[in-house]
Amino acid sequence: MARKRALVVDDEKLIVKGIRFSLEQDDMQVDCAYDGEEALEYARNNQYDIILLDVMLPKLTGFEVCQQIREFSNAPIVMLTAKGEDMDKILGLEYGADDYITKPFNILEVKARIKAIMRRTEPKRIMGEVPSAKVVERRDVRLDCEGRRAFIAGKEIGLTAKEFELLELLMTNPDKVYSRENLLQLVWGQDYPGDVRTVDVHIRRLREKIEQNPSEPQYVHTKWGVGYYFQN
Repeated sequence: MARKRALVVDDEKLIVKGIRFSLEQDDMQVDCAYDGEEALEYARNNQYDIILLDVMLPKLTGFEVCQQIREFSNAPIVMLTAKGEDMDKILGLEYGADDYITKPFNILEVKARIKAIMRRTEPKRIMGEVPSAKVVERRDVRLDCEGRRAFIAGKEIGLTAKEFELLELLMTNPDKVYSRENLLQLVWGQDYPGDVRTVDVHIRRLREKIEQNPSEPQYVHTKWGVGYYFQN
């Protein structure tokens, strides 16, 4: 089995050193970068199972790096944010991050969160909700569930792991309305520490990618006061 590979990005070298040492103890291969430009170069030239990305970086901010990585990679990205900076967390999700960890952190908690995030972002079926179909098709939307690829009218679109899982769940259960709390539990898991704003951000990003007019969606609809559903 291939070793998992991580990219750790922070301009505080002691933090990077500590995370790297700890992850290597778990037999992970770890690359390190100390500014935004270096991080982008690593991300373009390598495939990562997870990227830990600090918000405050020299040359390019973590948000800018995250946004640019999302143009060519769906690797799970975890933003490292300052304690209590809720806006950083929301912005990170807006720019395509999958999760966030708040500083200061305990390295054992970080390792546990990384494992949970990698489990959540690996291809999987949601127990009791998504049958083991290889392809899901509704109207002109097609999902290759094994290859984790999405197509609209035959044209491939790039989705992050969470965007794909949201769309897969909604398409496999068309016209079923899911509350934000339900989606958070099913797609992100019970151990996810975030709140329902995470769902709203990902639904908005998903609509921006699959809808011709995100403000008047054809596929992913809102049932006001209840939740979201895919219209068959």
